[in-house]
Amino acid sequence: MNEAKAEDKTAAPAVTVAVVAYRSGATLAACVERLAQQSFSDFELVLVDNASPELEAQPVASAWPFARLIENADNLGFAAAMNQAARAGRGRWLALLNPDAFPQADWLERLVDAAERHTTIKAFASRQLMDEDPTILDGLGDVMGGPCIPYRGGYRRRDPGDTPEGLVFSACGGAMLIDRALFLAQGGFDERFFCYCEDVDLGYRLQLAGEPTLLVPAAVVRHVGSASSGGPRSDFAVFHGVRNRFWVLVKDTPWPLLPLVLPLHVLAQTVISIIQPENRRQIGLTLKAYGAALKGLGPILKSRRQVQADRKASTWRIARAMTWNPLDLAGRRAVIRPIAPSPPTAP
Repeated sequence: MNEAKAEDKTAAPAVTVAVVAYRSGATLAACVERLAQQSFSDFELVLVDNASPELEAQPVASAWPFARLIENADNLGFAAAMNQAARAGRGRWLALLNPDAFPQADWLERLVDAAERHTTIKAFASRQLMDEDPTILDGLGDVMGGPCIPYRGGYRRRDPGDTPEGLVFSACGGAMLIDRALFLAQGGFDERFFCYCEDVDLGYRLQLAGEPTLLVPAAVVRHVGSASSGGPRSDFAVFHGVRNRFWVLVKDTPWPLLPLVLPLHVLAQTVISIIQPENRRQIGLTLKAYGAALKGLGPILKSRRQVQADRKASTWRIARAMTWNPLDLAGRRAVIRPIAPSPPTAP
């Protein structure tokens, strides 16, 4: 592994942009080219190549002076590679960007402006549009349904275009900004997740810590989605999504909510698995994912004890940050709450 190291001779940039590449040759060059066109230029790029067979990150990193390259001998997964980039970065802020996400020229400027206007908020989500049709949403922040089924708000719904800034449950890791010190203090992403839902887990832990996430609709990226994992319905995506959602439930749900959320989760997953033909074809894979989740539950329960011991937000505050309306989950509706003073914390 060749891990990038900061150069003490140069001033630290305001933002470290982290991109993880794995079989990303079809999109990576375009992604970095969009970064080169940003109106906000006080940033560095830490590009992590997760042992891509075609080594597509090397020529891209060589082409741009703001880029530094970490080359891994093995595919460590999105979570571990992003943690590498965060540790190697020097910026006050950490911007996470997928290699198949193409930011508008003012994306970083809009996020940094929001951070400067909202000084008590340290995590920010972007407006994500479908690359093939930018009138359709890829997501307005992440929503946590009551059954602990997370989804990107407004996914595949028409972009309303007039969305105000507001609080969301968590930010999609494909295009977000976070205080880098906070990210590291939280332990970054849980590397056991490998990929999928590691961003939701982080967002849930931020909620538990009393750290809100703000949606910045003016910060726009166009997103291809699952370009390096075979698509959102691939066996890889379904297995890791199902397994990791269950781990998020066990690890992060406060005890007063757990007896309610667990049976709702099982019911919701059952409905999801049988309601559409493509889901029914993957019922065996879903059961395999739950088997893997149960097999790996020991370390997750150990993490739960620490996460819940560190919790600062009340159970009521966590419940209010979720949506309990089944129509929201069924329609993947965006759930954006107005910015308001934080309520007092409680044990």
